[in-house]
Amino acid sequence: MKAARPIRHWAKATTGCLLMTCLFAHAAAETPGARQVVDDSGHSVTVPHDPVHIADAWYAHHVLLMTLGAGSRIVATVNHPRSQPWMFKVLPELNTATRVDGTAFNVEGLLGQHVDLVFTALADRQSVAYEQVGLPVMRMGYTDLPGLQRSMLATAQTLGSQTSMARAEAYNRYLDQQAADVSSRISHVSMEQRPRVLHIASINPLKVDGSDTLINEWIKIAGGRNAAVGLRGNMQIVSAEQLLDWQPDVLILAAGAGHLDQAAQASLLQQLTAVKNQHVLRNPAGVFPWDRYGTEVALQIQWAAKQLHPTLFGDVDIERQTMDFYRQFFDYSLTRSDAGRIVQGLPPE
Repeated sequence: MKAARPIRHWAKATTGCLLMTCLFAHAAAETPGARQVVDDSGHSVTVPHDPVHIADAWYAHHVLLMTLGAGSRIVATVNHPRSQPWMFKVLPELNTATRVDGTAFNVEGLLGQHVDLVFTALADRQSVAYEQVGLPVMRMGYTDLPGLQRSMLATAQTLGSQTSMARAEAYNRYLDQQAADVSSRISHVSMEQRPRVLHIASINPLKVDGSDTLINEWIKIAGGRNAAVGLRGNMQIVSAEQLLDWQPDVLILAAGAGHLDQAAQASLLQQLTAVKNQHVLRNPAGVFPWDRYGTEVALQIQWAAKQLHPTLFGDVDIERQTMDFYRQFFDYSLTRSDAGRIVQGLPPE
């Protein structure tokens, strides 16, 4: 038994040596021309001149890379075909990327894949582990449309090409145009006339989205009022009684939220005015759920405005807008049937 102890020490030492070898190899592979980019946390990050092997640990950020034409650079992902089927259909290269459950990548695995850049969500604690082995980490996150636009520009700066920056600027102009068009059309609608909207992220457990979220932002722009008064943050657990107290005019269910009859207190939800009046909507979901933190929020604004104020947006063809958006920003041609399934929150056939 005593003879085994040096073997364990040798094994630990060997593992450490292998990791250090990887670190030295990674450092040696760094190319000249590295530059500083400020991430969404306000930190200045030294990034390589032309990052080609990207690990993306934030679900929504994949869509920003795709919008910038850099989705094929993702070699490690936290997304999966079962949860984001349109993402993997539109970007088939993602099927060859290393996939993990959760948001934590294996550090040695990233070094073995020659990853030269990591994106994470702002609160991702694993970020420090990546930095400790010399990997540049961009921490990303936002709660409103200007924040999304800043993230687009920061991501484009990180990629380092004029093409990426041009695409970021084109997307930001498109988002501004859609928000301005919607705001102009509903400008005469008084606050009292704007429906109280509750966005449900999950039926069981019952989770809704409050203020200080991108969801709250698009509800307001689309001419609604967030019914979750006094609630802050994403995906907050609430009771059916709380929904009865809020009494929203409209319920919007996330594409993957489930159905009302699956709720723990389904009978109470049937007492909601929105349910009685059949004002329950299913949110679209494409490359990423439109209602959350991807670039398709530009389509979400138009869709939500049309649902909340149909007479003001009768000329808006959401399926056509979706087809045009995918062609311009994802370099992908949808059929009318594809667009229809996305708008209905359905997966590819």
